[in-house]
Amino acid sequence: MTEKINKKSISTESYKGVRDFYPEDMAIQNYIFSVWKKTAESFGYSEYNASVLEPTDLYKSKSGEEIVNEQTYSFKDRGGREVTLRPEMTPTVARMIAAKRKSLVFPIRWYSIPNLFRYEKPQRGRTREHWQLNVDLFGLTGLQADVEMISISYYLMKNFKINDSNFKIFINNRGNIKAIVAKELDNDEEKINKYLSLIDRKRKISEKELNEEMIKYFGKIISYKTLEPDDYSKQIIQELAKHGIKNVEYNQDIVRGFSYYTGVVFEVYDNNKENPRALFGGGRYDNLLDIFDVEKIPAVGFGMGDVTIRDVLETYNFLPEVKSVSQLYICVMNAEYIDYAQDLAEKFREKGVNTMVDYSDKKVGEQIKYADKNKIPFVVVIGEEEVKTGKLKIKELSTGKETETTEDKISEVINK
Repeated sequence: MTEKINKKSISTESYKGVRDFYPEDMAIQNYIFSVWKKTAESFGYSEYNASVLEPTDLYKSKSGEEIVNEQTYSFKDRGGREVTLRPEMTPTVARMIAAKRKSLVFPIRWYSIPNLFRYEKPQRGRTREHWQLNVDLFGLTGLQADVEMISISYYLMKNFKINDSNFKIFINNRGNIKAIVAKELDNDEEKINKYLSLIDRKRKISEKELNEEMIKYFGKIISYKTLEPDDYSKQIIQELAKHGIKNVEYNQDIVRGFSYYTGVVFEVYDNNKENPRALFGGGRYDNLLDIFDVEKIPAVGFGMGDVTIRDVLETYNFLPEVKSVSQLYICVMNAEYIDYAQDLAEKFREKGVNTMVDYSDKKVGEQIKYADKNKIPFVVVIGEEEVKTGKLKIKELSTGKETETTEDKISEVINK
């Protein structure tokens, strides 16, 4: 028997760690998505998507134990299958590439904006649900592919109007660190990945805690530091500089948390002194398709989350001004003119003018106030004179300027 729910006990709050998108929030979200799409497509990347539900086994092999054991929303469906709300997109795109690899034409440049879920403590810059731009290049090895991926990251920031002085790109070679510590860790891949996971947490814990963790897992403190960047990292920095991207630095502390990264890794950092932090990042993952027991396909990619980039835009006062989707509000002097107003609205919409009609029967002054509060830029009042003559006075609310026109010229007045 279904248990009755006390309506008074149902909260109006959303689930902890997720967000409701009211129209103003949605407008900002759509702006972020539009910059993402424009930037990715300017480099020739095509959009793809997939279901938010994936078999749990997809993440057990390559995402890293912290993600699977502590941060996924996993459950059994009604058929007894273990499924997970995707915490990241890279395993999904790897699965898709592996499934169609015989018919796909390489190299492949794809992007997506998936909805992702992670069970972690909500805080500034982190929620339990977010959207993320994923950009991936499959089928190319070498310098130019890695440089292209970092270049896209750079131009994303620029297209959000963020100056070079406000952010820095740190790069490192994860493969180089693995080579440095491999002997000390008996060439044990599991130990090496655990070590790199600890280094990734270095910025979140004290040096004392880091050393204690190393002793706990490895019986000693192991150093990964070298005095100079490896040659490949130097080449990347030099190549980026040739193309005007000069806010790039080598940083051996950048390793990324996912165990599937195999080579160059990078992170974009906010230079804000009050909140210096990593904004997004990525790297090369040439072995990810191994979990499907198919031939190796080299890959490099990154992900940028909507929560962090919105915080940055807010910090630097770069959030867009939210405007009404309506361009014109038709005020009606009394109910007998509503049919005429509706016919006008249809004609205006056919001409590409987003039009709203007032049905409230309030005084015209109140109707105009409503339009103004909702940031609708133009109003027209329909009464007996307008119905008789077909002449309309369009008022621009921001300036108070009135323009007399006819219904067939309305789009010219509004879109000039």
